[in-house]
Amino acid sequence: MKTVKYIFSLSLIVFTLFGCSQDDVNTDFVDKIAPPSNVSASVTVSQDNTGAVTITPIGEGAVSFNVDFGDNSDPSGVIPTGKSLKHIYEEGTYTLSITANGLNGLSTTVNQEIDVSFEAPQNLIVTIENDGTISKTVNVTASADFALSYSVDFGDGSEPIMSNIDDITTYTYHEAGTYTISVTAFSAAIETASYTKEFEVVEILQPINAAPTQPNRAATDVISIFSDAYENIADTDFYPNWGQSTTYNQIDIDGDHIIQYGNLNYQGIQFGATADASQMEFLHIDVWTADENMALDIYPISIATGEKFVQKDLVAGQWNSYDIPLSEFTSQGLSMNDIHQFKFDGIPAGGTIFIDNLYFYKDSSASSGPESAAPTPTLPAADVISIYSDAYASVGISELNPDWSQTTQLTEVIIDGNNTWKYELLNYTGIVTSYDNPTDLSEMTHVHFDYWSPDATSLGLKLVNTGYGDGDPLKEDIEFVSTVVNGSWVSVELPLSVFTTDRSGITQLLFESSGATVYIDNLYFYKGSSASSEPESAAPTPTLSAANVISIYSDAYTNVGISELNPDWSQTTQLTEVVIDGNNTWKYEQLNYTGIVTSYDNPTDLSAMTHVHFDYWSPDATSLGLKLVNTTQGDGDPLKEDIEFLSTVANGSWVSIELPLSAFTTDRSGITQLLFESSGATVYIDNLYFHN
Repeated sequence: MKTVKYIFSLSLIVFTLFGCSQDDVNTDFVDKIAPPSNVSASVTVSQDNTGAVTITPIGEGAVSFNVDFGDNSDPSGVIPTGKSLKHIYEEGTYTLSITANGLNGLSTTVNQEIDVSFEAPQNLIVTIENDGTISKTVNVTASADFALSYSVDFGDGSEPIMSNIDDITTYTYHEAGTYTISVTAFSAAIETASYTKEFEVVEILQPINAAPTQPNRAATDVISIFSDAYENIADTDFYPNWGQSTTYNQIDIDGDHIIQYGNLNYQGIQFGATADASQMEFLHIDVWTADENMALDIYPISIATGEKFVQKDLVAGQWNSYDIPLSEFTSQGLSMNDIHQFKFDGIPAGGTIFIDNLYFYKDSSASSGPESAAPTPTLPAADVISIYSDAYASVGISELNPDWSQTTQLTEVIIDGNNTWKYELLNYTGIVTSYDNPTDLSEMTHVHFDYWSPDATSLGLKLVNTGYGDGDPLKEDIEFVSTVVNGSWVSVELPLSVFTTDRSGITQLLFESSGATVYIDNLYFYKGSSASSEPESAAPTPTLSAANVISIYSDAYTNVGISELNPDWSQTTQLTEVVIDGNNTWKYEQLNYTGIVTSYDNPTDLSAMTHVHFDYWSPDATSLGLKLVNTTQGDGDPLKEDIEFLSTVANGSWVSIELPLSAFTTDRSGITQLLFESSGATVYIDNLYFHN
């Protein structure tokens, strides 16, 4: 048995620089170098009863070694990396001590037991196994009494590999097949012990890892047929009897369910319900095969227009992930309105494929991160107790995202020069101010924070006074944001009166969410009213290149002409243009609906655009929608007009909206009107433009 002990030491190296002038030398990088690791020695002995042992030290990050032979002889001098040394031993068991020296003086010492015997190896036991995770790879282990090392001849013409006895020797063959593997064990004696076996090396014929993890897409952006990541169409038949020779099975890898189709000539999938994928943009599929030079024909099947296919070549032995634009099918005349089946053809027939994550999707309008900083607070510092904000002097934080068994990862990022917390995989996270000096919030009336998230479905803030016992309502209470908006900075104002916590001694704050990515800034408490009837700052300034924009209304771009604005269509809406921080902004009051007419004689062609953007601010709106109209189409024709409403409406903060134009049925080649619709509310609008 081997005994391994690690010892770390640090040598002090002093550099003295002389001369008429002295330059500063930055050696900070040296401090970041880790001590050597994976230190050991390869040990072999000559088979001539002399006890001559060859020692080759090994270690990652080592620049040299020192060896204590363990027999009371003088230790070796410095041994450069890659060099060996010989030592004569009497028969016996010794503890070899190998010290690996790093670049910065850090060292690692490992003790390794060796047996030097003039007896021939006996009781040789050899284990030969196919690796469970790497194709065409074999692991060999040998143990024997009196042996110090062993060699393996893998029987394919390659040089034998020498290893310490009891260590694992791993080898990967070029081809699967049956090979004669020979193992020879060595001691210090002339005699050796050998073992030979005919062994079949196998190629792994199914995936050993789950398919790639899928993005956290919104349910409205996905129509899933088969995936553990999303909700699938219920009652789908993955093995309908269409007269095929294909076999069917499902396997489970690390909790991920995967379909296996063997002996594939063709195979169908019958949906549990017809899918309207006309608003989707891509078909995603992950495919794995062990078969070389195989291709797969992928057929969505429409009730009205039949089947069309796209062929994809498969790389053997890995997951092949494809995002196929639906235009590759619709350009062949396939309707995506009524997809009810899939079919797969194997090219050539007879192979085996594994399928996962089969779904239609469209790109989310939400970005993965904010492009601008959170709004700058404007409250007087005298009315604020700040936890985290560049705008105020904050109280001390003794622990940030402490290890309370959460999944949450925290980094501080800089956005437009503003420090911001970025939480990833946020289930919950703690912020500890001070247990010895709790924060007294008795005089404060509200808590404020700004958040931005691409995918959160819930977000709550908990206040904790650890001076109370568990179960006491004065100890802690959590309040959740009523509606969570994705893809925009949102300012949250919560009255402290809704918390049961005793606010005279707050020691902890916790954010809780749905395992999402959430950016947080400007977390502070204040006294005063949170209600605001109008925005205090302008909408965020757009940053897209003008070449990619068709602007209706924005100071950032040259706008197309508007022939009618809020025309008299019997609406209650009143419109005025106001200036906020030097920025022109539309202010709609009593907004039930309002029209914007570009030009009936010269319609606006939006065919090349992919999204529509606008910023809104409202103190009271409960709904907000945008309609696109092409008046060259007839009444009742879905190509004439369509409206999209926001899933959630936030009050009291500028919200930036990105709607994919693929969500509208309107013929976008000739837009003449745009309409906003709301709940009779006051709504400020800025930066209304289309872009790609």
